[in-house]
Amino acid sequence: MTTTGKTTFVLVPGYWLGAWAWDEVAADLRAAGHEVRAVTPAGQAERASGAAPGADVGAQVDDLLRLIEDGDLTGVVLVAHSGANMAVTGAADRIPERIARVVYVDTGPMPSGLAGIDFHDPVSRADLEKAVAEHGDGWKIPVPAFDPQEDPVNLAGLTGEHLAAMRERGTPQPFGTATQALSRPDPLPTTPRTLIATTIPLAAVREMGEGGHPVFSMMTGPGWTYHELPTGHWPMFSRPRDLAALLAGTAAAGG
Repeated sequence: MTTTGKTTFVLVPGYWLGAWAWDEVAADLRAAGHEVRAVTPAGQAERASGAAPGADVGAQVDDLLRLIEDGDLTGVVLVAHSGANMAVTGAADRIPERIARVVYVDTGPMPSGLAGIDFHDPVSRADLEKAVAEHGDGWKIPVPAFDPQEDPVNLAGLTGEHLAAMRERGTPQPFGTATQALSRPDPLPTTPRTLIATTIPLAAVREMGEGGHPVFSMMTGPGWTYHELPTGHWPMFSRPRDLAALLAGTAAAGG
């Protein structure tokens, strides 16, 4: 991979995982001359032992703000995978002057007042709430089985080693990160945004967005650029080099 200039990337993993999930992607970006900060959000991975019901979206937003502001980082490409969309969106809304671009990897921003759980249909939401109540002490989302027989689309491209690492290194997710909504500014910042779609074709994203879907409509319009990377929901494992190249390209080409 080649680069035309140094960019600071802040990489945030989704549910159950820590900074380790970005190891291969981060290595490629650093080899290309970029600065990379891979983040373990509050309540996840090695930070799970001190987790409590208070490890919610607000706590994870504050974490990112401290990392970026205390490190005096500017021109940041802030990358969210999956459930990290909430923390990343909240932080980007607060400090737009420090963010060059927000990249959403198989995810997107939620409208103001909606929580991650609101994206679920009623059946999957009820299943999630039941799992938390019965197996998560009422405040944790258990680590999934990561069974490719049960979830072939999201787990596409993952090897047995990938799946074993996700099961063994994954930690229960604080439920507050799914139930707490963001209160977003009006008007929203005009920070450039990029979607890297892996499990949902871009045509479907645009169709739902233009059709008025409350979430997907946040993923269309001025300021958005798009890339497809056909694979499962965890491209940092299934296609790490391709994902790193796309991320580097968003910085080099402005999208």
